[in-house]
Amino acid sequence: MATGGTPEAIARLVEQFNRLPGIGPKSAQRLAYHILRVGDEEAEALANAVLEVKRRIRLCSVCCYITEQDPCGYCTDDRRDQSLVCVVEQALDISAIERSGGYNGVYHVLHGVLNPMDGVGPEDLRFRELLARVQGGSVSEVIMATNPSLEGEATAMYAAKLLGPLGVRVTRLARGLPSGADLEYADDVTLLRALEGRQAV
Repeated sequence: MATGGTPEAIARLVEQFNRLPGIGPKSAQRLAYHILRVGDEEAEALANAVLEVKRRIRLCSVCCYITEQDPCGYCTDDRRDQSLVCVVEQALDISAIERSGGYNGVYHVLHGVLNPMDGVGPEDLRFRELLARVQGGSVSEVIMATNPSLEGEATAMYAAKLLGPLGVRVTRLARGLPSGADLEYADDVTLLRALEGRQAV
């Protein structure tokens, strides 16, 4: 038995759930007790799904996206503009861009951002693979779609310095006021970016 009378197996399950991003102690406890209540079949299905993901999912050798086939579906889709590469921080970011319906190029996933405070340098990210793609000569533009955070900006600037000498165009996603927002509630940085990125009407 764990401290406080909680069975050891439950305490271990709570601890594992608590390690997941976005899951706090209370949510971890709720999930653990939910697993306890469901039938063996449902619990086994969850465990098998976790194991299957670990066994079958790998990184695409071209764009570093998560995939079951290599190269991935984005890289092998001949309807996509292979000369246009959108660089994102995480694989999850691709879903957001795809939902917009406004992009028809391919992707490159860095799997993080530069963050010296956390010990994350260029060698920890997928810059080597990005450089190899651009050196291949078929890429004409690289769109940096990293988040507008300090780390995201530093990562975009590093990529621009890295790729600039190769003659490829490096662009950054436009930033500014979200649709329907009031100026009085916008922060200073957002307003500054909106002014810098203004367009002709």
